[in-house]
Amino acid sequence: MTDIAQEITAIDDQLSKRDIALDPGGYYIIYLDREARLICAKHFTNIINDRGLAADPETGEVIPAKGKVERTASQVYTARTAKELCVKLFETDSPGAVTMFDHAAYLGRELMRAEFALIHGTEYIQD
Repeated sequence: MTDIAQEITAIDDQLSKRDIALDPGGYYIIYLDREARLICAKHFTNIINDRGLAADPETGEVIPAKGKVERTASQVYTARTAKELCVKLFETDSPGAVTMFDHAAYLGRELMRAEFALIHGTEYIQD
């Protein structure tokens, strides 16, 4: 890895550890469908409880940040590129599902990472 790549990785790793406010509009699970050559994003609704944690709007149960969670997506989006998926998310299909600028910026970064992994055949793990 080059010096600049190591420096960028270190910055990103550090920033990934910061606290973030959760979007009351919901959250997305991003993944690749390599066979179909698509970037996919499942949208899930949530509420933010009095402790600032995402919770299931039906049960009030806190949604764990790690591990397998059995929930039904409210919508599934697919596209061939990060830009195409961003247009679907922010300009056409789901006005209001993303209610915070930092969440929109995060999704743009993640979709670009997913596109890179799709193009280069590398593993994609959502940050």
